[in-house]
Amino acid sequence: MKTDRMSAFTDGIVAILITIMVLNLKIPAGPNWSDLFKSRDVFITYLASFIILAIFWNNHHHLLHLIKFVTGKDLWWNILLLFFMSFIPFSTEWIAHYIDKSTPEIFFMRLIYYSLMSPIIC
Repeated sequence: MKTDRMSAFTDGIVAILITIMVLNLKIPAGPNWSDLFKSRDVFITYLASFIILAIFWNNHHHLLHLIKFVTGKDLWWNILLLFFMSFIPFSTEWIAHYIDKSTPEIFFMRLIYYSLMSPIIC
C-alpha cells in the first residue's frame, strides 16, 4: 500500500489530538493580565505538548517521504504510535494540574517511533 492513506490517517488523528488539547484550556478567572499569569502553568504545559505533537507529526511526515510502500507491520506500528500519542491531551491536563513533568508515554512514543523507523533506515 502507498503511504498516502497512513499519512492522511495520522494527520487526522494529530489534528483531533490538538483540538482536544486546546478545548481543555480554561478561560482565566478574570480579565486582568494577573489572572492570565496565574494560568501560566496550564499554557506552558499546552505549549510543550503542542510542540511534542508537532515534532512527532513532522518526523512522521519526513519518514513517510523516505518510503514508497507500507506493510501491514508498518500500519500496526503506526497505530501503536498513535495510541501513545493519544495520551498527550490527558497528560497535558494532568501535568497542568499536578505540575509533575515526568511523562512516561513520551518515552513509549519515542520507542515506538524508533521501532517504526529502524527497519527503514537499517
